[in-house]
Amino acid sequence: MRFLAKLPEQRAAWALLAATAFGLFATALYMQYEMGLEPCVKCIYQRFAILMIGVAAILPLIAPKLGLVRLVGFAGWLTAAIWGFLIANEHVATQQSANAFFAVCDTFPNFPKWLALHRWFPEVFSATGLCGDISWEFAGLSMPEWMRIIFASYAGVGIVVLFSRLIKFRSI
Repeated sequence: MRFLAKLPEQRAAWALLAATAFGLFATALYMQYEMGLEPCVKCIYQRFAILMIGVAAILPLIAPKLGLVRLVGFAGWLTAAIWGFLIANEHVATQQSANAFFAVCDTFPNFPKWLALHRWFPEVFSATGLCGDISWEFAGLSMPEWMRIIFASYAGVGIVVLFSRLIKFRSI
């Protein structure tokens, strides 16, 4: 328990979180551009959630000893992981619906006007695929099913580490 409680004060832990998230982000781009898989709107939202997990880890990576910085890191990490899980869950439901071929999702990502990523970085955040399509599987699971596992893992680890810290030290 003490080991988990001390992790947020170590740069290596935040570096690992950032590295895994940015690695998954790079994998998504590889799958899009090298494997020819076209992302749908829900894929783009999940891609954004993964990116935000990595971004949330950067500030605590710089100053892991500051409680407020760790709080911001945990908040961003858990918010992005839980939001990503919910989107992945919706995506799985869409793919598994009786009429998945006719499943309709938005044509364009619905980012706020002040964060129009699909316009600023269309190579990374534009949606060209359909939400109901299953164009890739590994070990019998589709991409959103794997993403659901990944986001649940990120959220689970974040919650365990946060509660370990709160129980052991009564602080973030």
